[in-house]
Amino acid sequence: MFFILKRTFYFLCIVALLFFTRAFWFDLFTEGTQLVQHSVSQLITNEESTPPPLELSQPESQTFSVGNIEIGDSQQEVEAMYGTALNQTQNEYGTQWASYHQNYQNFMMVAYDQDNIVRGLFTNQELLASTLDIQMGTTKQTIRDLLGEPEESIRKGLYNYLINSEGEYDVYQIDNNFITFFYDLHDGDKLTAIQIIEQQLELNKNYLYASQTTELQTGFERQLFDLTNASRVKRGLSVLNWSDQAQETGRKHSKDMADNNYFDHMNLQGQSPFDRMNEDQISYTLAGENLAYGQASSIFAHQGLLNSEGHRKNILNNGFENLGIGVSFNEENQPYFTELFYK
Repeated sequence: MFFILKRTFYFLCIVALLFFTRAFWFDLFTEGTQLVQHSVSQLITNEESTPPPLELSQPESQTFSVGNIEIGDSQQEVEAMYGTALNQTQNEYGTQWASYHQNYQNFMMVAYDQDNIVRGLFTNQELLASTLDIQMGTTKQTIRDLLGEPEESIRKGLYNYLINSEGEYDVYQIDNNFITFFYDLHDGDKLTAIQIIEQQLELNKNYLYASQTTELQTGFERQLFDLTNASRVKRGLSVLNWSDQAQETGRKHSKDMADNNYFDHMNLQGQSPFDRMNEDQISYTLAGENLAYGQASSIFAHQGLLNSEGHRKNILNNGFENLGIGVSFNEENQPYFTELFYK
C-alpha cells in the first residue's frame, strides 16, 4: 500500500560479525542515521544456472505488462506460460500473491480474483514491457516526463489518503489501474520495481492497513523473504535459506514492539538482537537484523529497506546464508517487520 496520512515509515538496522560469539566489528543504524560504519562484504556471482531472459512482447490491451501478463488475463493463460505457482500467500487486498520464478530469477507475483482473473502484478526484475518507452532502469524524471505528475492522494470511503513517498516511488492511475513505480535511490533514481493493482481491487480496501489475521502474518513473512531473495539474485548474489528458528525469534520481537509501543533493536529488557538469538539457541558467526514499521505491505517495506543504506547492506551481504522474518500487528493493524540474517 502506498497511502499515508502524515505518517513516517521507520527502519532500523543492526549487523555484527562474531567469532565464537565474540564481537569483532559492529555497525549500528538508527532510523536511517549512520552511527558507526565498517564495510565487510563481498559480492559474488550466483552459481545457479541462469535461465535465458524472457522475450518480452509489447502489451496488447494495457499500457504495461509483466512477463507478458496483463491485468485482465486469466490464470489459465498465466499457467500455460509459467506452470503452477511455486507458492500462494495472503496479501493485504484479501486475495493472494501467487509467486512464479526459477530459483528467484524471472521473479514475479500475480494476484487473481475469485474468477481466476489477474487483478494484480509485481516484479523487481527485467520483466516489464510497455507501449511507452518505460522499462526497468528508466529514470524517475523520464517516467514523469512521459506520464506527467504522479498522484498526490486517493479517496477511499470517507478518507482522503495523502501519498507522501519522499521520492521513493510514484503512483499513477492508468488503464483503470493504480501503478506504483519504485525507484532505487542508490542507483540514480532508476526504476527498480513495479506494482500494478486493478482499480476496484484497490478501492475495495477501505483502510490503509488490512485487518490482521494469521494468514496475513504468514503471507507478509514469506513475501518479504521472496522479495529479498529476488533482489539478491537480480544482483548476482546467493539465495538465502528460510530459517524457522529466526522466524520465531523475529516474531517474538515484533510482537513485543507492537504490544508495548516501541521500535528499537534493544528490547525493554535491554537485550540486543544477538542476545535474543543466543537465548533461542541460534548458532551463528555472522548476524544482522533489519526492522521496519509503518508500511502496509511487505512490498513497500522491502523497497523502503533497500533505499536505506544500512538495511541495504544486510539485504545484499553475501556472507549471510539464512533469513527468518517475523511479523506482528498492533491494535491498529500496523505490521512490525523483523528480519534476522545469519550465517
